Amino acid sequence: MMSTFQLQPCINLDLSQRELQDLIDKAKDWTLMHGISMRSKQNFNKSQIQIAPFTLLPSSFPKKYFEKVKNIQVLLNEIMHKVAHDDNFIRNTLKGTIEVDDFTARLFNIYETVYKEGFAQDISLGLFRSDYLLHNGINKEIKQVELNTIAASFAGLSKIVSEYHRYILTELGHADKLEFLPLNNPVIGLCKGLTQAWSLYDDSRAVILIVVEDITYNISDQRFHEFEIRKLNPTIKVIRRSLNDLVLVAQLGSNKELIVDDLVVAVVYFRSGYELQAYPTEKEWDVRLLIERSKAIKCPSIQYHLAGTKKIQQALVEPNVLNMFIKEPSAVAKIQEIFTGLYSLDFNVEAEQIITKAICEPEKYVLKPQREGGGNNLYNENVRIYLTKMKNSKERTAWILMDRINPPSQKNYLISSSDTLLSDVISELGIYGVIIGNRTDILYNEEAGHILRTKMSTENEGGIIAGVGVLDSPYLVT
Repeated sequence: MMSTFQLQPCINLDLSQRELQDLIDKAKDWTLMHGISMRSKQNFNKSQIQIAPFTLLPSSFPKKYFEKVKNIQVLLNEIMHKVAHDDNFIRNTLKGTIEVDDFTARLFNIYETVYKEGFAQDISLGLFRSDYLLHNGINKEIKQVELNTIAASFAGLSKIVSEYHRYILTELGHADKLEFLPLNNPVIGLCKGLTQAWSLYDDSRAVILIVVEDITYNISDQRFHEFEIRKLNPTIKVIRRSLNDLVLVAQLGSNKELIVDDLVVAVVYFRSGYELQAYPTEKEWDVRLLIERSKAIKCPSIQYHLAGTKKIQQALVEPNVLNMFIKEPSAVAKIQEIFTGLYSLDFNVEAEQIITKAICEPEKYVLKPQREGGGNNLYNENVRIYLTKMKNSKERTAWILMDRINPPSQKNYLISSSDTLLSDVISELGIYGVIIGNRTDILYNEEAGHILRTKMSTENEGGIIAGVGVLDSPYLVT
């Protein structure tokens, strides 16, 4: 991905090869000993961890854009909450998608079932993350890539990465620059949301259930949440189960309590369940429905999960749609500033026009399905190939097109357990948000910290678990 200008690194690292290697060895030891770690995909072993990939130095990021997106997170939380509770909007927006996208259709069927039955629990908990890239357009800008409403990860590790970068700058004799590293503790912000939701359930014996993968690589990040909950409220017990586990041990009580291994569950926190692979049989879908039918407070509830689909986010960009959820014109304007072009592929004149443009200039667009978890988007020639193949098929309505964002690059060292690479890199900023509410009231709404994820400028996708992106933190510049 080419950039029209570069950001300058936070410091010039003028070291001999021996000094640099000593610094990298020290950095690896610090990060491993402080929990910037994960399990190996290649040699999975529950008793072993390795360093999670990270940048040697913090990456430069313009302060005004950092503050801009932090300041609108509570507004985004509110919009997503209101979208999730607008049944007509969800139905009308997703009606075409659910005809051709099986995963979204299965989620919608669960939503429709509990909507018709009446929600046993009217309170929802959202732990969101809104992701952004700087953009080299006619004007320098910051644009939203997506908003995640399920399993928004790395809050636990991003806190430690921020601390690491404070350590390494001090180690290099640049303690005077620490004022440009914003303090960051998103894990405590998210866990305050979890403990607040637990309190609202009003049963001191009830537990928090974290729904995890059958095999968890990102173990440290998840466990940091569990340990932080214990710090905030030592009386709260946290249990971890996969959907596969829950098939055998989850049931509904006489008053629709969610009971797992004879424990009443107050809050269900999904760190799995956002990909089709999490539901290999009908039994996993059945247990997801059972959870949604229960009195437990869900994070996310099925309506929050649907509100995070790409199709919903594309619809919010349409003219006058935001006005349905936010009445203050200045607030609407702030949100519209961070939106980039998102386009429906429904069968209409506008869609035909954008498809024709994207086939002619595929490098200007990203083709996105209704999926979370990274690695699903299509770029460059694949945009042309897939659009040409789907042009006359209803399958296309399961996808959206997004204007491609062109972020500036800078130099940084990318460090993994096996390699160190000095590269041109680009960074994606994530802002965490927490919201708790029901159909009529928002009970809690906070911005909760940030994460920076960085990758080589030549890469399209940036997943850390996938081995492409690395953990980073922002060094704020004017």
